Amino acid sequence: MIPAPSAGSEGTKKKRRRKRPNNRAPQKQVFSEASQSVTTSATKSVQVGKPQRKNEKSATTYTKRVDEVSAGGLVINFSGSEGLLIGRIDQKDVSRERLLWSLPKGHIEIGESPEEAALREVMEETGIKSRIAQPLGVIDFWFMAGGQRIHKTVHHYLFHEVGGLLAPQVSEVDEVGWFPLGEIVERLAYPDEKKLIARNGNLFL
Repeated sequence: MIPAPSAGSEGTKKKRRRKRPNNRAPQKQVFSEASQSVTTSATKSVQVGKPQRKNEKSATTYTKRVDEVSAGGLVINFSGSEGLLIGRIDQKDVSRERLLWSLPKGHIEIGESPEEAALREVMEETGIKSRIAQPLGVIDFWFMAGGQRIHKTVHHYLFHEVGGLLAPQVSEVDEVGWFPLGEIVERLAYPDEKKLIARNGNLFL
């Protein structure tokens, strides 16, 4: 039996209707996968830029600490009436005329004792040879230099002049001089040295 033309046409339409859902399904699936891909990428983007947690360590730059040890002290002249000081130009003074007076001292070299370093530094900075009479004490302080945090310890001694020729050390000291012992505390520029000499004034005043 030959179907009517209309029956063939209807049959074809039904088949096409059945195929459309099958054709659309992959499109929905592709769209779903694309959405999932976008979502995943967005999530990754958010994770990359997320703020650091409190318990996570961050890189911190610390200032380097340097320990320095020096030795020096106060030299008393032959007569026992004057003390020896060194003067350096105050770098903050625009006129470059103001001197900061202090006790002669310097770094302890490898293999040296504080006493040996003190005698050497006094001789180098002032030109005066001396002998140690007794210790005056130790002071320490902190300061910043060259981007470093420096902790300096200085051993101080009381000296007696034994010889030499008064002369400032080239490139290290701008001036040297003898001053009445009663003026030493007032002349000193640094508080720690002022306190040290004032505390030991009974030894030489």
